[in-house]
Amino acid sequence: VSAYNNAGYDIIGPDNLVPYSGSVTLNLVTMTLIVVGGLGFAVLYDIAVKKQFRKFTMHSKIVLCMTAVLIVSGAVLLKVIEHGRWMDMFFQSVTARTAGFKTIEIGQMTSGGILVLIVLMFIGASPGSTGGGIKTTTFFPMLITAFSLARGKKLSAFQRKIPTDSVIKAFT
Repeated sequence: VSAYNNAGYDIIGPDNLVPYSGSVTLNLVTMTLIVVGGLGFAVLYDIAVKKQFRKFTMHSKIVLCMTAVLIVSGAVLLKVIEHGRWMDMFFQSVTARTAGFKTIEIGQMTSGGILVLIVLMFIGASPGSTGGGIKTTTFFPMLITAFSLARGKKLSAFQRKIPTDSVIKAFT
């Protein structure tokens, strides 16, 4: 319940899930619950009813893509910086966004690893979800703007133009 609601509460104690870092089942189930809870109910509806990515709303496409990008890029950065096990790095990448669990001792992480966690925490989950943060749909226009300006192209995603108002609101 705590994982799905991105609450981070545990009744285990100060070690949280560190003693269970080797349990693949516990890690995968907890990560799945955190991600599903962080997607938002509108996205879950699209997945359940429309079933095909190309039929999803623009909102759902952005949420799913940003979620995947944040999880993978966070895990890769943590692996490069912290040199931990892949399972631990993926777990921390998923949980840092809003859930607050841990399978490694955060106090023993380097400044670079903690910075990665802080960025993931700042971005957070998606609108309509059980998680916090500025939201993936706010970070998306900021990211697309940076890439578009670097390439000298117009703002667009999934063959749709991104309104300037959306970009201004995201940066604000």
